[in-house]
Amino acid sequence: MRKLLLAGTALLGLAVSPASAAIVANLGVNPTSATGAFSHAVGGTTFDDQITFQLVGGPQFLTVASVTNNFANAASQITNFSGSVFRIVGEIGGGDDIRVIGPVAASANCGADCQGFGGSAILTAGNYYLDLTGTGGGSAGYGGTLSTSVSAVPEPSTWAMMILGFFGVGFMAYRRRNQTAAFRIV
Repeated sequence: MRKLLLAGTALLGLAVSPASAAIVANLGVNPTSATGAFSHAVGGTTFDDQITFQLVGGPQFLTVASVTNNFANAASQITNFSGSVFRIVGEIGGGDDIRVIGPVAASANCGADCQGFGGSAILTAGNYYLDLTGTGGGSAGYGGTLSTSVSAVPEPSTWAMMILGFFGVGFMAYRRRNQTAAFRIV
């Protein structure tokens, strides 16, 4: 009886555990269009894949460029194909990661017999992953590119100096207008 109870508990634990996720690529630090390419054959399976990467330095402009599935026939489409980018907080998929892009569902925006999506955002330094999910049919597979570039977002001190500059220019215009008016009266 004890063995049967333990076996039942183990089966119940497996039944309620989340679907397994797989890291299919690690693109390293600040991937570029030359180093950020990825692909994965998913035909006939339900998948939850992660492509990990790290951003270092100042804010980075991340581009998820055209994650696509090109297929020869309708049986090789990926159903419920979507993607999101998450900032890793604890363990990947631990429930505490922060979604920064998405979810974005794939559409037929890349031509006949093709489904795809993309996105972009300005992100701070940290560890991230692109999460791709769906159910592949037949010989389905996806591919795409992640790339980053340094963002031209001003630092807080730069914003403060610009605001002070605008106030200074405004004050100078105000003073000049008052001096001109006073000159005309005299």
